[in-house]
Amino acid sequence: MLFKKYMITLALLSSVHFVQAAGLLIPIGSQAKTLKIRSQEVKVQIDSGFVHTQVEQVFHNSSNRDLEAIYQFPVPKKASISEFTAWIQGKPVTAEVLEKGKARKIYQTEKDQGRTTGLAEKEGYKRFEIRVSPVLAGQDIKIRFAYFQTAKIDSNVGRYLYPLEEGGTDEKIASFWNRESEIQEFFHFTLNLRSSYPVDALRMPGFSDAKIQKISAKEWQVEITRQNGQSKMPKLGNDDFNSIATPEINKKQQQDKMNLDQDMLVYWRLEPNLPGSIDLISYKKANDNMGTFMMTITPAMDLKPIPKGRDWIFVLDISGSMQNKYQTLSKGVQRAFTQMKPEDRFRIITFNNHAQEITSGWQSVTPQNIQHATTQLKQLNPHNGTNLYAGLSKALKVIDRQQTSGIILVTDGVANVGITEQSDFLALLKKMDIRLFTFIMGNSANEPLLDGLTKASHGFAINISNADDIIGKLLEATSKLSHQALRDVQFKITGVKTQDISPQYIKTLYRGEQLIILGRYFDGGNANIQLTGKIGQQQQQYSTHFQFPKQDLSYPELERLWAYASILEKQQRIDFFGEQQDDKQAIIQLGLKYGLVTNYTSMILLEEDAYAEYGITRHNQQRLQRERQAQQQRISQPIAPHRVDQSKPAFSSRHTPSFGGGAIDMGWILVLMPLLLSLLRTFVRKSQLQ
Repeated sequence: MLFKKYMITLALLSSVHFVQAAGLLIPIGSQAKTLKIRSQEVKVQIDSGFVHTQVEQVFHNSSNRDLEAIYQFPVPKKASISEFTAWIQGKPVTAEVLEKGKARKIYQTEKDQGRTTGLAEKEGYKRFEIRVSPVLAGQDIKIRFAYFQTAKIDSNVGRYLYPLEEGGTDEKIASFWNRESEIQEFFHFTLNLRSSYPVDALRMPGFSDAKIQKISAKEWQVEITRQNGQSKMPKLGNDDFNSIATPEINKKQQQDKMNLDQDMLVYWRLEPNLPGSIDLISYKKANDNMGTFMMTITPAMDLKPIPKGRDWIFVLDISGSMQNKYQTLSKGVQRAFTQMKPEDRFRIITFNNHAQEITSGWQSVTPQNIQHATTQLKQLNPHNGTNLYAGLSKALKVIDRQQTSGIILVTDGVANVGITEQSDFLALLKKMDIRLFTFIMGNSANEPLLDGLTKASHGFAINISNADDIIGKLLEATSKLSHQALRDVQFKITGVKTQDISPQYIKTLYRGEQLIILGRYFDGGNANIQLTGKIGQQQQQYSTHFQFPKQDLSYPELERLWAYASILEKQQRIDFFGEQQDDKQAIIQLGLKYGLVTNYTSMILLEEDAYAEYGITRHNQQRLQRERQAQQQRISQPIAPHRVDQSKPAFSSRHTPSFGGGAIDMGWILVLMPLLLSLLRTFVRKSQLQ
């Protein structure tokens, strides 16, 4: 019996009209304006599969009174604050991690006594918040924060996002705070990329003043410098990868001063036809029994295209949050209809407080049916709330089980009417054998909900920023949706003893997808690696063996990466099933031991002598020193290869080709590209009018 495949695509499109600036220091309990941002310096190091981002900002309090202030920025994907430092009496002082309740109590005590203090917390899934008190009248204050995250390659292309747009889903916060996003004097952004494999090209869309330098085949640098808002505007290169930028969108911004209201993205593309591989980096002291590792598996599998016509279900959000872009959406859907295959069919479902179908069952792709659907769409007026559950539920009910179906759900991803609990969404998905493919756009989308649904249906999620190359991200996804996948995936390590592996469940690997495994290991020695799964009905097995080192001091940052991956899995169980004391306590212990801000732990900043008064050991300060020393040592040395399966390759073929080559199902591109291009053109027109 053939397996039925149901493909659900969620395009989560946030309104660019309500974008908020992030990374701002805002007065609390005062009518004073937001503190002026004198300067910002961002340093990004991408090295051996993970990323370290460090941000330093100098603010100025121009008022005649001391202030308490709050610093906000979006939560980067799968990242936690590892450093919070402020300059007190000209010297940098680093924060330490405590349980949230204890940290808040100490902060309040120190603030009431008029001593310099700070508090870094995670506010749900949306943002980090750092409080500082006092910011002295007429004085500057300098703060620094940093975080780690993994760097994933997909279809030979890597992507780094420095998030600045909050996304605009929390209007109460937007209206309460008086925000100042303009940098007054100096902005500097540098990104250093060190890759174990040759890099073919690198680009930064939307920032045509970015200076891109190829240092070697494996090392690149990106730099943006703006003094008093002035910057040069060099012409773009001829390479397609470097020239698919949208300079019109950012032309006004680049001529004016730098504003912290647009995400910054960097893409890099590996050379084509690299071998499938397994790479390993680790950290283990000689006298410790246990070490930490990160294994990067880049499969090369024979995943063939899936031939067939498709049914398309458009599920369109017509809630009030879509008001400013619905007309563009309607025109884009109309154009998408004209590009569908003759054998395709479509349906349209809309939702706000409730869901309804505006087509009468399945419609063949004819000019008459397209015109009728377009007329109905034009008559709709977005209003009311967002009943995401109702829209998704109605779409699932109309799927034809005999057909391959694609559901395109367009929403801001924040359910606020009707059923909103994640457990109810999960129960809905369990009623049908489906796969959920999620495009998450904006830094305030409900990622815990959407990621949970994606994992439950064995699909995949792709994050989209307003500053992203939407077409490029679409190309990244189409090769997955149009090709076979490795299903029922099992991953095993035998020989060397391991524990606390993350992710615990993989299930499906798609075309071009990279698998990153984080975990702990004992002693070291020979390891046997086995990756199994099904392609169609054929069982596949990939295996190799290599040595885990008994000592390796190169990557102490791996301890934080592993710890936070473990924290996220425990937090997801809490999100799914409610708070369990064991999971909560485990998160607290991991946060305390490895210096991480979580839902239950915070960073407290005190004047240097106050740490001893409260009996707080300087664990995070010591860890930061160890990490900085390792980073400097790595930078001073040639780029080291990390492939460990050379003697017995796990994969016999080459990487999946990148977007420039290989077989890609153009049907998906033709259907969706007009919609996205129409949205993009409207964004350009709005930007030019501002």
